Amino acid sequence: MNTTGGFNWPDALSEFDERRARARRLGGERRVARQKEQGRYTIRERIDAISDSFSEIGEFAVFEEYDALGNRIGTLPASYVCGLARVDGRPVALGGEDFTVRAGAPQSYLDRMKGGMGGFVEDLAHEYKIPLMMFVEGIGGDVAAQEDKGHAYLTSSMSWTRSFELLDEVPVLTMVSGAAVGASAARAVASHFSVMTKDSVIFAGGPPLVKRALGIDIDKHELGGGPAATGCGAVDNLARDEDDAMAQMRAVLGYLPQNVWELPQRTACDDPVDRRAPELLDIIPENRRQAYRATKVIKAVVDEGSFFEIGSGWGKSLVTGLARIDGMPIGVLASNPQHLGGAMDAAASEKQVRLMNLCNTFHLPVLYFVDVPGFMVGPQAERANVMRWGVRAIRSIVEATVPIITVQVRKAYGLAVSATANPDRLGLRLAWPSGEWGDLPIEGGVEAAYRREIEAAEDPDRMRAEIEARMRSLVDPWRTVEAFGVEHMIDPRETREVVASFLDAGQGALAAAVSPMVQDRRGRR
Repeated sequence: MNTTGGFNWPDALSEFDERRARARRLGGERRVARQKEQGRYTIRERIDAISDSFSEIGEFAVFEEYDALGNRIGTLPASYVCGLARVDGRPVALGGEDFTVRAGAPQSYLDRMKGGMGGFVEDLAHEYKIPLMMFVEGIGGDVAAQEDKGHAYLTSSMSWTRSFELLDEVPVLTMVSGAAVGASAARAVASHFSVMTKDSVIFAGGPPLVKRALGIDIDKHELGGGPAATGCGAVDNLARDEDDAMAQMRAVLGYLPQNVWELPQRTACDDPVDRRAPELLDIIPENRRQAYRATKVIKAVVDEGSFFEIGSGWGKSLVTGLARIDGMPIGVLASNPQHLGGAMDAAASEKQVRLMNLCNTFHLPVLYFVDVPGFMVGPQAERANVMRWGVRAIRSIVEATVPIITVQVRKAYGLAVSATANPDRLGLRLAWPSGEWGDLPIEGGVEAAYRREIEAAEDPDRMRAEIEARMRSLVDPWRTVEAFGVEHMIDPRETREVVASFLDAGQGALAAAVSPMVQDRRGRR
């Protein structure tokens, strides 16, 4: 015993080591073993797997543990682990829920209400202007939390301000492994990119709540499993396992800057910028009714191996993702004629809005391959609110401040084409000789415009064919090019080089757009 009023280092460090060991045991051997039996990493294993280094904050925080009758039985480490990490050499704020401690539920002063550890890691990203990466695995809320506080609380006391502020400041990337329910599910969705493992689930309320509220028995995977969540766009991507999910998070981070006050990093490129793409002539069928794989078109033009698709499970008539051309990070959109003939439905329009917002926030130029017959029609499309989401897609293009280069691959009909370029800005439109465009596709347009004449003709089929042939002669793309109704016609094989030259020229404009943001941050405006 020290009687001098001071301390001795051996005892102090012994207690330090014992408390650190207790924190590293997480929820205890039994709970950790169960996590491993279910094929999931612990939160600390995830952090170790994704980061080059990690400086933890809040390692020694604990909370009181009670049994079902309210009797105190000891303490447990916090159900959240967070700190400052380096991922691929870049500083990031990194945190995640520990499912081995009360299923990752927040507790008392340690939760996200007006601060806490989850709030701290968000503040760290905000103050240091660094990306935020989060592992989400928690039940969101817990009636046992009332035991900690000694009273029930309104969830409207939970502060979301910082969470939403971050979306306008730094990349926010989330991964779901296991279960994400309620507030945890919401935090996973409030991100720029989200990914979940194929055996995970995410929902507002789980099967027990659904059964009690609606009387419906439903399996948790049917309710909110990977195919369900990525099929509606709640989560962007599905991963094979946690290693794949973390690889996807790192890949997306690689295309984005540290914050909105910086430009994305241009990397060295081994793929020649003047590489021709003769395979495009084979990819695009001469039969205008025949579909093709949009991803093949993208991969033929962008840097080899650089295309990263986002949201492949939903809004399937539009392919979206990130890529590089001559080392420059870009956003990519491409009509997908293999689904709905490439027609834009409500889901595809929402998907475009999401990618355009990402590109506009982080200064990524956009390359858009267009083969769209229009907005989707029919009762199902109308009931899905195709026009409202379609107009939002148009708005996403109109309000974009980044360079947009549009390639007219084949069809470009109807109002949906307004969602591919902005005439009020320098939205460069490059046409291929395979392009065709107009107010309506010839087949449906002729039927609508000349219905009476066709019905009154002695041979309606012949009359329809003659009118369609005449109309087709008018949609010859060269007529539009000659009238400067489209900026330029190019050989498809030269697309990569042409696009790269304009993207390179646009780097100065991107830098100029960032400069006022920097000045504003420094209080000079």
